[in-house]
Amino acid sequence: MLTLENIEVVYNNVVLVLKGVSLEVPEGKIVALLGANGAGKTTALKAISGLLYTELGEVTRGAIKWRDIKVNGIAPEEIVKMGIVQIMEGRPVFEHLTVGENIKVGAFHRRQERKEVRGDLERIYGYFPRLEKLKNRTSGYLSGGERQMLVLGKALMASPSLLLLDEPSLGLSPILVKDVFDMIVRINMEEKTSILLVEQNAKVALSTAQHAYIMENGHIVMDGPSEQLLGNEDIKEFYLGLSQIGKRKSYREVKHYKRRKRWLA
Repeated sequence: MLTLENIEVVYNNVVLVLKGVSLEVPEGKIVALLGANGAGKTTALKAISGLLYTELGEVTRGAIKWRDIKVNGIAPEEIVKMGIVQIMEGRPVFEHLTVGENIKVGAFHRRQERKEVRGDLERIYGYFPRLEKLKNRTSGYLSGGERQMLVLGKALMASPSLLLLDEPSLGLSPILVKDVFDMIVRINMEEKTSILLVEQNAKVALSTAQHAYIMENGHIVMDGPSEQLLGNEDIKEFYLGLSQIGKRKSYREVKHYKRRKRWLA
């Protein structure tokens, strides 16, 4: 469905951020992209959605293909119309608009589909009953959990085939994180929406996705089925903080995994 073929991304014609990144998102699947801060995960999402140009970034090598159509270089609004929608880190909303108005903004490019849009609006409120109760509330006053519901609802109004989610658990309590990821799984199953998930919470991400990629310093250093990666000793140690005997380690006790040859083997 989506394929990145050995792409490189450069900012300001100088800074090389992604270095030969290749990955795939199959139809109807959830794929996780994991890595430390600064690894290049968000840059990969923006390369797919076309938002790199807002930060003077450019795909300088390789290809991003959406159903065999090369999309790098296409304007982001056209990419949205093709069915690719990104939810950015930090859950940005139009804070001066109401919840209901924000949700409707998601269907801006579907202005010729008024009947379908009305039906989709009811479906979104079915997913998120809380949003229907808050539809006249100014969005700037929402809690973090409510904002996450809102950005998901707004994205679904765009009728996406692929959702790009950037750190959906950021700043949320453990209970809300569970609710958000339960909803992500439900959307994937009921809407048949494919999902590329960037997430710092490796355990939750690997428990949600079917396949995952590990990124470090702009490279993909490992990938495989999520269940397999959950059992990998390096993943346990460097992402879940567990040693081989199951004891939690502090970061001071853990050497950077680049020093371990078997990680990059």
